[in-house]
Amino acid sequence: MGRIGVIFKRELTGYFATPIATVFIVIFLMLAGAFTFYLGNFFARGQADLLPFFNFHPWLYLVLIPALAMRMWAEERREGTIELLFTLPVTLWEAVVGKFLAAWCFTGIALALTFPMWVTVNVLGEPDNGVILAGYIGSFLMAGGFMAIGSCVSAFTKNQVIAFVISVLVGLGFVLSGFPMVLDFFSGWTPQFFLELISSFSFLTHFNAISRGVIDIRDLVYFLSLIGFWLFATALILEWKKAE
Repeated sequence: MGRIGVIFKRELTGYFATPIATVFIVIFLMLAGAFTFYLGNFFARGQADLLPFFNFHPWLYLVLIPALAMRMWAEERREGTIELLFTLPVTLWEAVVGKFLAAWCFTGIALALTFPMWVTVNVLGEPDNGVILAGYIGSFLMAGGFMAIGSCVSAFTKNQVIAFVISVLVGLGFVLSGFPMVLDFFSGWTPQFFLELISSFSFLTHFNAISRGVIDIRDLVYFLSLIGFWLFATALILEWKKAE
């Protein structure tokens, strides 16, 4: 854990040592606010909740997190610093987990900076703060899922643009898998259990339940399992690339 902590600190400090932190946080806060107040009709709804705020998080993460994650391993491989990293007294798993936790924590910081939304809705009404807290937890877990996917794709290629595009496409697949437009395609020739399996992979299916205050252990297991799977795939790809 000590070596993971060193990598975590190194990576997290690296985000704030460059304009990446400022650009990401500013864009995220601006888009989150614009979508909530204009597209989500926050005031016109007349309800003291943050559903219009959380409803747009999957779509924000779909674009912004791959943009953040694309450099995680692709830059290391392109500049050749990945060989230097693995000459240090750290294991492959420690490097993968440390870099992921740093990126996930950075995303959590950006999410935490949206607290004025929480303050605003409490000033305007009497919301169920437990539901809002659940929404933040669900959003953070979903961000981890997108980040783990981005980490895996970034390990696969040296080109950051390719890593970004593929991460967006994979993330879009996980978002849309619960939509009728996807399920209708399979409904005519596949059994019902297969449709339910496809729907169960959707980020929206699990996130929407949590954002409404229902923290089901199955939803938590889903996100944590998803993160674990993609980090495991990241380690496998890096091990494969080392042998090239």
